[in-house]
Amino acid sequence: MKKMMGEAGNPGVFLSKVHRTMTAPYEVLLYYKYARLEDPDAYAEEHRRFCKDLGLYGRILIAKEGLNGTVSGTKENCAKYRAVLDSDPLTQGIAWKIDPEEDHVFSKLSIKVRDEVVTLELGEEDFNPIDLTATHLNPVKWREAMKEDNVVILDARNDYEWEIGRFEGAVLPDVPSFRDLPKWVRDHRDELEGKKILTYCTGGIRCEKFSGFLLQEGFKDVYQLDGGIVTYGKNEEVKGEGYEGECYVFDERLSIPVNRTDGAKVVSKCRHCGMPSIRYRNCAWMPCNAQFLLCEDCEDAMGRYCAKICKEVDLMSRVAVIGI
Repeated sequence: MKKMMGEAGNPGVFLSKVHRTMTAPYEVLLYYKYARLEDPDAYAEEHRRFCKDLGLYGRILIAKEGLNGTVSGTKENCAKYRAVLDSDPLTQGIAWKIDPEEDHVFSKLSIKVRDEVVTLELGEEDFNPIDLTATHLNPVKWREAMKEDNVVILDARNDYEWEIGRFEGAVLPDVPSFRDLPKWVRDHRDELEGKKILTYCTGGIRCEKFSGFLLQEGFKDVYQLDGGIVTYGKNEEVKGEGYEGECYVFDERLSIPVNRTDGAKVVSKCRHCGMPSIRYRNCAWMPCNAQFLLCEDCEDAMGRYCAKICKEVDLMSRVAVIGI
């Protein structure tokens, strides 16, 4: 059997991947900066040349309201990248999240100009978080706040992200996209009224915008986790306490460990057998291509399909092609 015991005694998965040492030759940088960019197209073109010169791979979104990126590269070139952005008045003050790695975690470089660096689609009600955002709580204060009475811990991520990990007791909006959160809030307003709202996301950028939206909607007592889940997991005092499972990330790693305490556990399950699993795979039927959790045993037995119908349709289509 391929199933093994996890750190928390859960069969089917190792909870944490091997932690990279600081001597690893590559780094992954997660960052964002809300700013005021007059010409995002020109900025993107200059940024693209700079990243190519440094051999960085990753995804960067640029808009008039700032930039949002995740890149990987050698330690030396990542240091050069950080130094330039830290010295630019437009991007000074970035709170870099840095993970050591053995190689790139992206296969190419993609830099795109968008209307927003995170898409909330507020239209005429849109704003820049420079002008409106909630109070930031560092990891220690966040841990304390989670234990208070009359608190709502609100996950600001997509459903497939919180499926693999979230803060214990968090409200998990069943939304496939960040842009769906405003409607969810308005539909569930009675669950949030009069509560102290603590909102969190992966690295902090979505909460900058989402918490401002909550304030704009009239909620008074709103706070956000400074630096997001990633920073919370790196903090040496809290060590990810209170976070269940792993944190979804948008690169080839797919998830990273957060909780480094004895209370760490797996909360995500294989779609087919229900056993604990943190293995994300994409459905083998290309028109579907859905990302889902799949343990090794079920992949061996059923193939890399998210549902029986996908397997049946895929096999039928293959037979039809062969028969032509």
